Amino acid sequence: MIQDGFMYVSVLTAFAALMVGIEKRFKANGFFKFIPGIVLIYIGAALMQTAGLFGDSESNAAMYAGVKNALLPAMLMLMLLKCDVRSVIKLGPRMLGGFIVAVFSIMIGFFLVYAIFKNFYVEDTWKAFGALSGSWTGGSANMVALQGILDVPENIFGYALMMDTINYAVWVMFMFWLVPFASKFNKWTKADVSFIENSIDEVAATSESEKEGPQFQHLLYLLGLGLFVSALSTFIGGRLPEVGAVINATSWTIMIASVVGLVLAVTPAAKIPGTLDVSNVMLYIVVALIASQSDFSNLVQAPIYLVSGFLIMFVHLVIMLLLAKLFKYDLFTLGVASLANIGGMASAPMLAAAYNRALIPVGVIMALMGSFLGTYFGMMIAKILGAI
Repeated sequence: MIQDGFMYVSVLTAFAALMVGIEKRFKANGFFKFIPGIVLIYIGAALMQTAGLFGDSESNAAMYAGVKNALLPAMLMLMLLKCDVRSVIKLGPRMLGGFIVAVFSIMIGFFLVYAIFKNFYVEDTWKAFGALSGSWTGGSANMVALQGILDVPENIFGYALMMDTINYAVWVMFMFWLVPFASKFNKWTKADVSFIENSIDEVAATSESEKEGPQFQHLLYLLGLGLFVSALSTFIGGRLPEVGAVINATSWTIMIASVVGLVLAVTPAAKIPGTLDVSNVMLYIVVALIASQSDFSNLVQAPIYLVSGFLIMFVHLVIMLLLAKLFKYDLFTLGVASLANIGGMASAPMLAAAYNRALIPVGVIMALMGSFLGTYFGMMIAKILGAI
């Protein structure tokens, strides 16, 4: 069992490197067309945690928080360096529609599943589901806020936390797994994906201009700039006041780093080659770190709650598919809208980056919408569940 934080991060980084190497080596193999390397990294890191490879030590916890909190803002800022914010603004109505579709389908999922299995739950489960719905329409901060608002008993709140961890982990893997199927899905829904294609063209043009590849000094520029902006954002974000229960130091940090990235995108910093390489290294390490907190051993506990969580997500998926076909939505918009609700700020921008780095602001904006509204959605859902 690994108790040392440095060893813990080193193992995860080495594992991510191994998976990338295997994916590159066997790129032509059909297996990687269905299961991208980033999904294998998530599964592998989660299995390591489930097998007990990583100990529950202060060193591991400190290293996890320190590395993740340093790399996440830096990664977002670097990925935004080549972002054209004008193309994102054009997505306004589309983003709002995708977000509403995701929220509506999650609400229906909670109502249906609770009504069907109500007699199998312990008393006051509606309160735990109300708190959980705050997380799945916003983020973990919304769930914690609702735990206090609804006065959820600690023992029942544990079930909500378990669902928020295990069901969420599986859903994140599923969302990343879907990325390679975007073109087929968009063809089925007849979605207009010109905004995605434009972004891809922009990145392709950038890659062409950087065909000679980054040199030593470019990598050092990007690493220094990214980590400095991350540290500065964290410092300022930690000193800004909390707004309600959802805008906390982490939210401020992400917002500041994102704004800095957008501002630097119109400066000579945007011309530094190698942003994709450096930011991808950070992305893969952050994914491995997040996955290492997923423990699948709890699957045998309270199976009715885990089954309920998967059924809620199944209803969410079915309704999303039907509305996608009806309103001709693309997989990117639906996927990011779903993770902006169920995953929040930590995962929605990463999924957006998996499609195209120029689309990261969409993930950030959708996640912020969830952060603002998640508590209110949770209160509304809890009130209806209490009346069922």
